[in-house]
Amino acid sequence: MNDDEIEEKYAKLIKIKEHIDAIKEDWDEETQEELRQFLHEKYSKDTPQIKENLLLNSNMKGFSQDTSNNFLDRIKNAFERDVSIDPGRLLGLSDGIFGMVMTLLVFGIAVPELSVYTYDNFLATFLSLLPTIGVTIVSFVIISSFWIYHHEYVKIKNLNILYLWLNILFLICISFIPFTTSLIGTYAEFFASEVVFGINILLAIIAFLLMYIYATKKDFMEVKPTKKEKNHVLLTLGSIMGLTIIVNLLDFNVSSNFIYLFLLIPVVSTILDTWYHYKNS
Repeated sequence: MNDDEIEEKYAKLIKIKEHIDAIKEDWDEETQEELRQFLHEKYSKDTPQIKENLLLNSNMKGFSQDTSNNFLDRIKNAFERDVSIDPGRLLGLSDGIFGMVMTLLVFGIAVPELSVYTYDNFLATFLSLLPTIGVTIVSFVIISSFWIYHHEYVKIKNLNILYLWLNILFLICISFIPFTTSLIGTYAEFFASEVVFGINILLAIIAFLLMYIYATKKDFMEVKPTKKEKNHVLLTLGSIMGLTIIVNLLDFNVSSNFIYLFLLIPVVSTILDTWYHYKNS
């Protein structure tokens, strides 16, 4: 192919692009996709020189990228499309799972199947259950705190596929708390059981943060939060994440009883919330 033929093909493509720019606002997505496929099939065998000329032309650069990234754009658009699901139903599902998880925590306290004939035997049996009861209370407080955060910070008016699955990921982390709590109750002598519990809480915090950040970015909130409000939420969740890491380190290096520091979660949240409203009142 000589230079004249190359220039002729190049000129034709420029004219096509100019024509597209003039009428593209009247096209639907399906029509635009058909045109992309047509141009790709017609000129995919052109010489590298033509392709280079097209990329060097700033007017054609965006169009070329649209064609090459078409598949990725489809995937992205599929995940970010709005879904016809009432946000109230997602909230109802979340409340139901929170309620079930809280109930399962109490059911996880298994009474030893021992024959108790005297008061001393009963007292000894009850005292042996105290560590399990203590960890259950800790987990109940943590889950209650997450439920409060979910209602206070994530009030959405609409959602898309990606947000829906981020919320489900958060609920998965919450649903595993009874299991990781029972690990501590059954295998308290092994540090790994507390590590698994701490990782479970950490993953729940990360999932909630991703859900909150994405919802604010996509303007899913009923009332768009101000920059100060977003910083307050991020500070609260970041503080709880830091507390989780500290508890795990203290459990490993000092004593397993430091798991009760998780009871500070509502205290930290209340202090930060009070301070935030005091500064902005």
